[in-house]
Amino acid sequence: MEIGNILATKPSRIITISRGNLVREAISRLTEHRIGAIIVVDDAGDLCGILSERDIVRWAAKNEDVFSQAVGDVMTKDVVVGVPKDDIMSVAHVMTERRFRHLPIVDDSGKVIGMISIGDVMKAQRDEYSGEIDTLETQIMAGED
Repeated sequence: MEIGNILATKPSRIITISRGNLVREAISRLTEHRIGAIIVVDDAGDLCGILSERDIVRWAAKNEDVFSQAVGDVMTKDVVVGVPKDDIMSVAHVMTERRFRHLPIVDDSGKVIGMISIGDVMKAQRDEYSGEIDTLETQIMAGED
């Protein structure tokens, strides 16, 4: 199964924030949309980072002024991205090994077309395995007749 299959099941709306916005605004958007990470864009609207709850907590542990910091100061700048053709198992491995929970998905031109979470990946894997189990059970039951 490919990442594109997951994207097809998700709303097409992409939540972004400018790197110049304050972390206070980012927290507001994270809360409003019930998400754990937000894509950070530059003035041209291109991906330049990602800001997760973990980024905010790590910054807050060292700096009490986290709310008044610019998103660009707190975000993760070296963003790992995926493409729709990426295999779900490979993506799950990378996300687990690199210890991140959100993956922006880009098209051939590098434009962000969505974002998936480790929860999305796990759900897709579970659903795929459930389908395989159902098929095997049906085959076994048909063979018992």
